[in-house]
Amino acid sequence: MEIKNNYMVAMLWGFVLTLVYCQPANDRAADQATGLTLDPNFSFNYRLDDPDQAFNLPHELEEISGLGISEDGKEMVAVQDEDGVLFFINPYNGEVVREAKFWKDGDYEGVEWVGNTVYVVKSTGTIYEVINPAHAEQQVEKYNFFLNDDNDVEGLAYDKANNRLLLACKAQAGHEVEYPHKKGIYAFDLSTKVMVEQPVYFVDADSVRHYLEQEPAIRKLEKLVEFFDPEEAFGFSPSAIAIHPLTGHLYITSSVGKMLLVLDTTGRILHIEKLSKKVHPQPEGLCFASNGALYLSNEGKGGTPKLYRFNYKPRD
Repeated sequence: MEIKNNYMVAMLWGFVLTLVYCQPANDRAADQATGLTLDPNFSFNYRLDDPDQAFNLPHELEEISGLGISEDGKEMVAVQDEDGVLFFINPYNGEVVREAKFWKDGDYEGVEWVGNTVYVVKSTGTIYEVINPAHAEQQVEKYNFFLNDDNDVEGLAYDKANNRLLLACKAQAGHEVEYPHKKGIYAFDLSTKVMVEQPVYFVDADSVRHYLEQEPAIRKLEKLVEFFDPEEAFGFSPSAIAIHPLTGHLYITSSVGKMLLVLDTTGRILHIEKLSKKVHPQPEGLCFASNGALYLSNEGKGGTPKLYRFNYKPRD
């Protein structure tokens, strides 16, 4: 499912002008303030500047770095990037209800809940399989592959349809082959417990930049244009990744630039959303409930870490 035709992404930008200028003036202003939809058949059904619920997390999660949810949606799990501890959270009030030590201190960046097993990923790409977490019979298996500090893994998602985990790299894509202007997403097969050597998805900047050069009208969206400036290095740095349970689309946040991208199952970019710095000072955790509710967590950055819930609100 690797992206092979970058020009397809550029073509989708051709829909943007139609989408923007076919709406009333007030709607255009709102859309331009938040993001761009690149596919006319896609609808972004969240208001990420207006949480439906907001919870203060405890000081221990000031540097929360990953977020997952149980299959029944009754409990969430989080990690922070210093301690090898799982924090189990009540999704209805944001309270930490229990903790479980799974490994020594380290830079843990993502977490996912699959059945009775919790998976944690380290920035080096090491995966920890925590079976029966927080129980007396808890067991931990560790998996090391070719990813390392140079790749800087920051996001982990459960791809149920393909029985695999997706690992999003904040830094360079590739370990033997370099992929300039791209960020790579790798797959860990849950049946074989093997990491696929080539990225299964790319987040690619070049085609977006090309379109911006050809369509000056889009330059009204100054924040987006600046972020994809061809004179600058590609700044989009995945900090969290999750798969929408109803659509199968990939949602990827970048704390750098305060953005969220939506990709379809082939890796094609559907939507770019600009996140409010006031609401999301450092988005580092992302997951979905089975009904489509989106949860985003933010580091405290010296203050109080936050957990937000955004209800899924399909447009008529």
